[in-house]
Amino acid sequence: MKITSSAISLNVADPTASAKFLIDHFGFTQEMAAEGFVSLTRPDAGVNVIYLKTGLSTFKPARIAGDAGQGLLVVFVVEDIDGEYERVRAEGVTIETPIETEPWGERYFQMTDPNGVVIQLVQWV
Repeated sequence: MKITSSAISLNVADPTASAKFLIDHFGFTQEMAAEGFVSLTRPDAGVNVIYLKTGLSTFKPARIAGDAGQGLLVVFVVEDIDGEYERVRAEGVTIETPIETEPWGERYFQMTDPNGVVIQLVQWV
């Protein structure tokens, strides 16, 4: 098997709002979009982020067609966590969890997009 690309797909009430959050604050670009669907890319992210409108009849398997769910974190590893923290705060992003450093070397902070999806930036120290 050869994997040629990767994506994460999240069900949200307003795909456009979540997409705009990643575009405005994290430099993603829209790769494609249709009614209830937005696919974002960024060359260095290693994964495309796809937002689907909750309740799409085409979603499979139908039994899990709810929202993105509790416990989901979308995590991006960065080189300068302190600089990113100051940048997004200056852009008016509400910080969910201020910078913390775990004993195993994970330094991170979290914010929430307009649909409640937690975006976490991490730097390994």
